[in-house]
Amino acid sequence: MTKVMLAEVVRAKALDLGFDRVAIGPADPPDHGRAFEAWLDAGYAGAMEYLARGREKRLDPQKVLPGVRSVITVALNYYQGRVPHEKSWAPIARYAWGRDYHDLMTSRLESLLAFLKSAAGRGVEGRVYVDTGPVLERDLAARASLGWIGKNTMLLHPALGSWFFVGVILTTAELEVGGPLPDRCGRCTACLDACPTGAFVAPYVLNAARCISYLTIEHKGPIPDDLKREMGERLFGCDLCQSVCPWNRKAPRTREPTFIPDGPFPPLESLPRLSEAEFRERFRGSPLMRPKWHGIMRNAEVALANRRRPAEALCHD
Repeated sequence: MTKVMLAEVVRAKALDLGFDRVAIGPADPPDHGRAFEAWLDAGYAGAMEYLARGREKRLDPQKVLPGVRSVITVALNYYQGRVPHEKSWAPIARYAWGRDYHDLMTSRLESLLAFLKSAAGRGVEGRVYVDTGPVLERDLAARASLGWIGKNTMLLHPALGSWFFVGVILTTAELEVGGPLPDRCGRCTACLDACPTGAFVAPYVLNAARCISYLTIEHKGPIPDDLKREMGERLFGCDLCQSVCPWNRKAPRTREPTFIPDGPFPPLESLPRLSEAEFRERFRGSPLMRPKWHGIMRNAEVALANRRRPAEALCHD
């Protein structure tokens, strides 16, 4: 089977498995490798030390999978649109409204890899990654034409916007590859202007240590005092830089039912009464398990303080 034919059947299989888009690119070192190193050296990764530990592999897919020749990238839309109990979920980033996407996407990617191995013949190897491996997913996906990297550092697709997960397969199979899409952000700075903590050092450069998503999920320990007020009532993640993006105005609704919330999120004021065991039971299988009970309780304390603050200010007028 030629590399063109193989790429065609792989694309068809990926869509059949439920992915919304698929793009194939070369396995050369990422185009923005130097920018990634400069970002790490500037300290913009915060306490995410694992990014620096995997630096060499992220800069060269050959060090992840020797002999790699192609990169298959997929998009899975998670945008729920209007749903019941939507207002109660406002403090939570949309991607965490339903079940955790890692297992779902990994299973489908493994099925796609198995199909590729069968179609390509003996000797083909591959590695599957969904946010967990030493690869620069967005960089590889952008080069493969799955989108372009926007000023808010999110991957943007003209039909999907940015409300989608990215999965990657590194493979030794030779496949026909696509080329990158042009950057269509133009002069728009809506995402940069919307960030309440000033996390964007410049267009396309995010200081994660000031990002609300990082602070509420990855950051350990107390929230820095100078950033508490800007967090508002957010408990897990932040969608502000996506919600204002013009490319998301016509985002399609996800076809994946597991991304739809199965009920309302508990009222903010009730969270401090939620025991760790109750938290585990309520959010088992949800991305909200990432910061654990202690992290959510810390975030709830900040959110409740911010909710009381306007009332307190009025009392002093």
